[in-house]
Amino acid sequence: MPGGSRAPAPAALPADRLLAWFAAHRRPLPWRENRDPYRVWVAEVMLQQTRVDTAIPYYQRFMALFPTVHALAQASEAAVLKAWEGLGYYSRARHLHRAAREIVARHGGRLPQDPAQLAALPGIGPYTAGAIAALAYNQPVPAVDGNVLRVMARALAITEDITRPAVQRRIAAAVEAMIPPGKAALWAEALMELGALVCTPRQPDCSGCPWQEACAAYRLGQVHALPRRRPRPKPRPIFGAVALIQREQRVLVVRRPDEGLLAGMWEFPWAEAPAAADAGPALAQAVARQWGLAVQVAAELEPVRHVFSHLEWRLRVFVCPLVEEVGPPPPGPERRWASPKELARLALGRAHRRIAQRWWTADGGMGPVQQRLPLA
Repeated sequence: MPGGSRAPAPAALPADRLLAWFAAHRRPLPWRENRDPYRVWVAEVMLQQTRVDTAIPYYQRFMALFPTVHALAQASEAAVLKAWEGLGYYSRARHLHRAAREIVARHGGRLPQDPAQLAALPGIGPYTAGAIAALAYNQPVPAVDGNVLRVMARALAITEDITRPAVQRRIAAAVEAMIPPGKAALWAEALMELGALVCTPRQPDCSGCPWQEACAAYRLGQVHALPRRRPRPKPRPIFGAVALIQREQRVLVVRRPDEGLLAGMWEFPWAEAPAAADAGPALAQAVARQWGLAVQVAAELEPVRHVFSHLEWRLRVFVCPLVEEVGPPPPGPERRWASPKELARLALGRAHRRIAQRWWTADGGMGPVQQRLPLA
């Protein structure tokens, strides 16, 4: 590990073959155009929990809006969340924003090279710190993401659960011991690329792997059995009713708390129900009453289902024209009556953006949409 004695390198896995394979198969990804530490950092954060093909347009748009650490630090949180809208795991965006401000305040606007200093920044864990140090600064430190864990578990025939910290430390030590002198950045990228393109989770292309002959799992016929990890629990279903409360040409939206799931994002008022059968028109009317509003339930739109890592929203959606105000709004969450243009500028989570798509017409009218708005 950094600063200590290295573990012996697995002699059977030739680094030169992997680097030669990478030189021939390296994808021209936008964050590989240069090794600017800021660009590397944004890409590594964005690629957490996100596929490369999905991340590319978001990355390009994000870098156009916030091309430097200073630009990101000076932006409002609302602007950063809006740029992230639809990508999910919004704590990543908030941590990026907070870390950018800290980098400007404490590090002169440049990401530190020391992995320990990097790991002290908001949202930067051991993997991201190692990736920035290796990819941007060519430091011989291990960058072990899910792809690398899978590659090394197979290459070394590691049969223990790779989610265990002790196993991950062992793999990181092996990766570090194999780093060719002066080529830490290339090595890190090559290992990640091998996992992304060849040593994939379900259909690994062993015939195209530069380590096929050296791979212990291949020799033992265990490629499809590895890596081993404890099964993830199924997302817990949450049933709910959404009230699209319409007043003239505006709709009521409320801002979520600054902490927790989708913190700071905007959404339509809704409430959880004990079961699917309870998420009906009566609950939508009860949601409106919580805001001091009496409504008529005029129509039901297509339901929305959205899966998070740990829970699954199953939301019924009701069009609720305002009848009258029957009391003052409750204290607490910020709320506003948003026009279609204002709604388009607000940062909504993906589920509620889809609800907006299905309701607002392109010309600002109301009712079930004939022409859907594009996702922001």
